[in-house]
Amino acid sequence: MTIARTICLGFIAVIAVGTLLLMMPFSTETGEWGDFVTSLFTSTSAVCVTGLIVVDTGTYFSSWGEFFLLCLIQVGGLGYMITTTFLILLMGKKFDFRQKLAMKESFDRPFLQGSRNLIISVFATTLILESIAAFALSTIFIQDYGFFQGVWLGIFHAISAWNNAGFSLFEDSLMGYKTSIPLNLIITVLIIGGGIGYQVIIECFLWIIDKFNRHAHHKFDLSLNFKVVIRTTAILLVLGSIAFFLTESHNSNTFDNLSLSEKLIASWFQSVSTRTAGFNTIDISQMSIAGLFVSIGLMFVGASPSGTGGGIKTTTLSILLNSTRAVLRGQEKVVMYKREVPVSLTLKAMAVVFGSGVTVVTITLIMSLVDPGFEFIAILFEVVSAFATVGLSTGITGSLSMLGKLTLVFTMYLGRVGVLLFMGAIVGDPRPSRIHYPQENLLVG
Repeated sequence: MTIARTICLGFIAVIAVGTLLLMMPFSTETGEWGDFVTSLFTSTSAVCVTGLIVVDTGTYFSSWGEFFLLCLIQVGGLGYMITTTFLILLMGKKFDFRQKLAMKESFDRPFLQGSRNLIISVFATTLILESIAAFALSTIFIQDYGFFQGVWLGIFHAISAWNNAGFSLFEDSLMGYKTSIPLNLIITVLIIGGGIGYQVIIECFLWIIDKFNRHAHHKFDLSLNFKVVIRTTAILLVLGSIAFFLTESHNSNTFDNLSLSEKLIASWFQSVSTRTAGFNTIDISQMSIAGLFVSIGLMFVGASPSGTGGGIKTTTLSILLNSTRAVLRGQEKVVMYKREVPVSLTLKAMAVVFGSGVTVVTITLIMSLVDPGFEFIAILFEVVSAFATVGLSTGITGSLSMLGKLTLVFTMYLGRVGVLLFMGAIVGDPRPSRIHYPQENLLVG
């Protein structure tokens, strides 16, 4: 079995187990067997850390159902191969080279040295940051819901935000806290932290240690991945905030009765959340067409490699933009931060964007045929949200036909494992050719 098939089948297995658990009578609030499509959709959405829902999470599922949902989110956010590798380490077993390769594909890590320490660092980072955030959020929710319910809400939303899942136990997501500065700050920090990738977080931690270590003989150099991710993320967050403020500030249905500072907070939150998180503090169904298109663009880009989010990734966007700049300047090499980007990475970035674009167009066409009663912009928004594992919706998810819901299930799964990885699972491992053909020019553009 190829590495790609191992990962793809692993996610399917976790989704299947999650579906069974969520169907159980003790997982529903009514104590009856849950609907299969509803359970499958919710399990896929959780494992793929999307956040799209067809039922209200807080009222449909029991405490056990919410607990199972949280476990699926955690496993899905960390990644199937990373989770299973950590379990192997806990049992004291060594993982072979094939398992290392599978972990590399899942984690998108370019080298294998120190894999054991890397996995332990990922889980330690996750546990520490989620615990701190859960405590901070609990202090906010306890004031409104009491101690025990407040603590559970804090834990649930902390894990959901860190894994960019977007699941909320509130019917209106976080709209009730749109003016709460502490909650907006905590949630957005968690979303950004989970979205930029564990490699960036660990590298930042090592860089800080090096700064305070006076006895270090060698200066710690930040990687190209770190620089590109941080810069691209910062630019997208700022531009997204400005775009939402300009498109929605005069929209009485979304920014109604908000002061200037509250509008800025709401704009910032939506800019962060559209980067594959799925929480919302404003009514998405009431957003302007321009605001929806801004959201679609940000969702399509998504988070960063080795993070908990989806999309084509910030590094892919950066490579393509720099490739375009190189062409305009008449350069044959793509250079970023005085480092030459390999041609293979440029080709991979092009393949990711092309494959993702074709997927979104195809799924949108299918959804338009299956559920013709909805507006095109709402369907396109839903498809991009599912493919980029965001979870934002204009409110049509629960009203889709069964075939429409199953189409979104496949879309969420495809977006989580990745188009290239999924195609690799179908066609098998690539076989490099040693044949070199003569070059010939053709007209382009």
